[in-house]
Amino acid sequence: MNSALDAGINSQHELALEEHWVNLDGAGDSARMRYLRAGSGPALLLVHGLLGYSFSWRFCIPALAKHATVYAIDLLGTGFSDRPAKLDCSFQASAKRLLQFMDKTGVAWFDLVGTSHGGAVAMMLAALAPDRVRRLILVDPANPWSAHGKRLTVFLSSCLVAPLFANLAPRMPSFHEFYHRRMFGDPQRIPLDSLEGYRKPMRIPGSYEYALAVARSWNRDLGELESALPRITQIPTLLIWGSKDTAVDSASAAKLKQVFRDGRLVIFDGVGHLPYEEAPEEFSCVVTQFLSTTFIDGGHPRC
Repeated sequence: MNSALDAGINSQHELALEEHWVNLDGAGDSARMRYLRAGSGPALLLVHGLLGYSFSWRFCIPALAKHATVYAIDLLGTGFSDRPAKLDCSFQASAKRLLQFMDKTGVAWFDLVGTSHGGAVAMMLAALAPDRVRRLILVDPANPWSAHGKRLTVFLSSCLVAPLFANLAPRMPSFHEFYHRRMFGDPQRIPLDSLEGYRKPMRIPGSYEYALAVARSWNRDLGELESALPRITQIPTLLIWGSKDTAVDSASAAKLKQVFRDGRLVIFDGVGHLPYEEAPEEFSCVVTQFLSTTFIDGGHPRC
């Protein structure tokens, strides 16, 4: 494996975690997407957030792989996947590449988990192919009703700020530490490997350029996503939110839930933007119970 941190999942949890690569068409001459595969059963696609990669799911894959064939991808431009020049980083383009990925891996229908930026991409994917997504799990997903980030993305993607950010951000470890710490409701629950794990692929050239490309189309993409949401109202959907999320407004959860005819909401009290890292056992329990349709007590599972 490219990352010893990913390899640690195997030794720690005795899980047969396989690293694979797939070539995607129309995304450059050398556009290889990396993904991790584990388990057996129905397909479950995990889509990470901005500045994340398959590493994000390391604590949950062992539990999820007991119930499904897990595909944890590194989106193009992130993790250890390729970083093609002039990559279209819009929600829709990313969603189309994921559909192509599922085609190339021979998966017709699947359950879909998306977090943060990956949650928005997951919703767009479902809107493009609603007949292929069985169930949808959205973890603190970026959405049209959260104001967080709308002004910041405009600022970061401006012609004056963007080059400065791309040049300085890799040289500012304090920036990484501040941003990373904000993602957790309780800093005492930050895993020891977390900060370095996320830093590692960000040292690959092109990583910050990818983030800025996402920022450039962010507000336009949110408008497009809002228009696409009526196409996925019939998909059974679970929303998971941390009550102390500072990246995506938790108040937007109720509005997003109303989109779905069969929408369920679970709030993790005292948890921030990364519940799969901060409360992985509870997170895995909630997800597996939803996928097995054994929710009780008005939509909240007993874990």
